[in-house]
Amino acid sequence: MTRSPAFVSGSCSLTERVFTIPNLVTFARLGLLPVFVWLIASDRIAEAGWLFGVIAATDWIDGYLARKLDQVTELGKLLDPVADRLAVAIAVIGGLLTGVLPVWFGWALIIREALIGLGALFVGLAAGQKITVRQLGKWATFGVYAAVGWFYVGEGTPFEPLVWMAYIVGVPALVMYYVVGAQYLADARAVVASDREGVES
Repeated sequence: MTRSPAFVSGSCSLTERVFTIPNLVTFARLGLLPVFVWLIASDRIAEAGWLFGVIAATDWIDGYLARKLDQVTELGKLLDPVADRLAVAIAVIGGLLTGVLPVWFGWALIIREALIGLGALFVGLAAGQKITVRQLGKWATFGVYAAVGWFYVGEGTPFEPLVWMAYIVGVPALVMYYVVGAQYLADARAVVASDREGVES
């Protein structure tokens, strides 16, 4: 999730700023994604769901460690949301291909991610800045992670109540996802407008 700005320390070497403990956790999350894909391809759906839960947990862990250890880095601020988006994208695409996720739920996530991705790209190109992540976005992402994982485990085991839990958590999380997405797009317009005003003044 979002990190507060600044490097770990101005006196740290580049290697230390890259290989911090939080960044290593993020690298581990990225490293688990091929295993997740392999489990899906092997039709080990429940195991894939449990692994997705581990991947989701690392998303919280790296943010906590970055703040607790004062190891916030520019790389971490860039890499962490990329890992988040990649994990969700792979899980959603895999879920749609295998029939694990409801089609409407999966496509709603894909459309939302595409819109936010385009918004972030627009801000980056137009103003050279990043959109600040909101607290509501963190809760929405947590809910989406939980729902997707429960859909996988529920479909891969006879424990049907997990699928209902996925709906109970996933629908409100999806609504929050779109609400905060609209806020991000408004933030993007404000950032670009402010940058243009600064250039003109």
